[in-house]
Amino acid sequence: MIDQNSLKFKISNKIPVVGTMASVNMSKDDLTQLVESGNYDFVLIDGQHSPLNEDSITSFCSLSNELNIHVQFRIKHTNLAFLSGNYIDLGPSGIEIPQIELESTVTETLNNFYYPPKGIRSWGGQDRVGLSKISSRIEYSSWWENYGTLWLQLESVNAVKNCRSFAKPGVDCLSFGPADLSFSLENSPIHNFKSIEDCVQFTVNELEGTNTSVCFRNDLGTRQLYLDLGVTVLLETPKGKWGR
Repeated sequence: MIDQNSLKFKISNKIPVVGTMASVNMSKDDLTQLVESGNYDFVLIDGQHSPLNEDSITSFCSLSNELNIHVQFRIKHTNLAFLSGNYIDLGPSGIEIPQIELESTVTETLNNFYYPPKGIRSWGGQDRVGLSKISSRIEYSSWWENYGTLWLQLESVNAVKNCRSFAKPGVDCLSFGPADLSFSLENSPIHNFKSIEDCVQFTVNELEGTNTSVCFRNDLGTRQLYLDLGVTVLLETPKGKWGR
């Protein structure tokens, strides 16, 4: 049964949650202060545009899991979706796949994100989140199904148009990459979207009645704008000395 205090429960029930970006090089004290600075529900580490290696991911996730902080990890490339299970074995509580374009990529990700019978993820990995508390293979696989969070990133007009087909059972969130989506809006000849916000509103409407939520990367000052559009997962620029 899904834990009602888990991030997955809140996301699937479209209860607003807020997270922020973190660096894998953070100390325990800095990570604690970062999360407390905004009362954040989760942190995200970025493998797509940052220099990360597997050892640094594992070390950071070990520290975060000790502090009971949910870690979402954006993988390096869409074409590596088949490695979803391998990335999760390093310790994150969830992953984000960038630049989703094909329904087949969604299926591949789901298969490698979940254990049988829902998927085909291989059993193994001593650094997995929660393993120290749930060692039974059957119990752990069931727990993971109700805990791990899978995000898919929309970064083109085509992806936005097809968002409903990506919201398959087991996909917790469709997240936006506003910069790359802006390139697509500017260079796609035929579409009815006048702005990023149009794309967000369209996606929120398309996902009505599903358990898949919408995430947007925003600044603190625009939180209410996106909440009003129906976004329930916000990824904000960190405040204070961590701000960028």
